[in-house]
Amino acid sequence: MDKDLASIEQEVHILTQKLINLKKEIGKVIIGQEETVEQLLITFLAGGHALLEGVPGLAKTLMIRTLAQAVDLKFKRIQFTPDLMPSDIIGTEILEEEHGTGKKFFKFNKGPIFSNIILADEINRTPPKTQAALLEAMQEFEVTYANKTYKLGRPFFILATQNPIEQSGTFILPEAQQDRFLLYIKIGYPTESEEMAVLKSTTGVAKTTLNKVITGEDILRLQHLVRQVHISDDLIAAVSKLVRATRPETTTNAYVKEWVNWGAGPRAGQAMILTAKARALIQGRLSVIPEDLKQVAFPVLRHRIIVNFRAESEGITSDDVTLELLKTIL
Repeated sequence: MDKDLASIEQEVHILTQKLINLKKEIGKVIIGQEETVEQLLITFLAGGHALLEGVPGLAKTLMIRTLAQAVDLKFKRIQFTPDLMPSDIIGTEILEEEHGTGKKFFKFNKGPIFSNIILADEINRTPPKTQAALLEAMQEFEVTYANKTYKLGRPFFILATQNPIEQSGTFILPEAQQDRFLLYIKIGYPTESEEMAVLKSTTGVAKTTLNKVITGEDILRLQHLVRQVHISDDLIAAVSKLVRATRPETTTNAYVKEWVNWGAGPRAGQAMILTAKARALIQGRLSVIPEDLKQVAFPVLRHRIIVNFRAESEGITSDDVTLELLKTIL
């Protein structure tokens, strides 16, 4: 570590307090959904992207917009539609004329991707060509247009939403693009008390004012601290064992062999360790414990384990496979 432990612990305390304040700001608007909010913060701290899935009306878009309003960063919302083109996301060249000389030249007009937080709303409503326009930005944090490469500002996050029940006019995200998302977060229905609170708070005249409580510099520093969080060799070995056990061609697990078509790749292990470190830091710890790995295993592996047709017909999901493996490995 580049500082002594006491200094790092003090910095962690200051920054985690800002995370607590961020949770409080989000809680002014979003009632319940604590697990989802924590997973979004984990995505921020780990420097990745998140895909949120839930039925319409569960405040997926509102949650991301609220998070963006409490962070001092540039935010853009892109509504994905069947007629959306890659240039609508990345940008395009426009012909301009130089005053005085009359010389004409092309100037690149940057699109909404050149922000810090991108809400890709209903991402599965746009064709694969447009979906692919996000791949380079998500992986390399840069975009290429007309043989020129443009760096994106940091921090940079894509938070995408999709509805699971609307099939008409949608395009399933390719597995290669799904793998670019660090976490695949599923949002469930609120509890009865939470739903009562939502109904009460959203049908009156009161308006909520949000404060910006954390900066881009704070997030970049937190991302640096995440990578300094300790994880033991035993837990790293457990992650490797878990990821390798998802692959039907090499696993000894009968459940996986019966129900899984494709297992997770090495990127899943990297994501699991990094997000577990982020969760530990959110909890105010500088060391990963098994519970951190168990909590992040589902959103990390959900889109990286592909079950076969028989499993789909029996209602067996990748979460079921992950749960079965966690019983014996962690």
